[in-house]
Amino acid sequence: MGLPEGAHRTFELPPDKAFGSRNPELIQRVSRATLDENSPPDAEYKIGDLVNFTAPSGGRFAGVLREIDAHGALFDFNHPLAGQSVRFEVNIIGIL
Repeated sequence: MGLPEGAHRTFELPPDKAFGSRNPELIQRVSRATLDENSPPDAEYKIGDLVNFTAPSGGRFAGVLREIDAHGALFDFNHPLAGQSVRFEVNIIGIL
């Protein structure tokens, strides 16, 4: 807001103004039963996969797979950009 037409600026937001800091409490182990309930029958996961889950309230959320074994899996439910500064560049090409 307030930039004139033709302006070119680069802005950087620190993590607390962007996607927040990483929260270690959002790295959680999920049982194999829970993973199976939220997966298609033939699902095969690799480390780094983004897996969607259904919350008890019916909402959806996703986590990045960090570890998996026969008993369960470790997921990171932080936003992928949490803990990172976000830099963006703008060019004002016109004002309506």
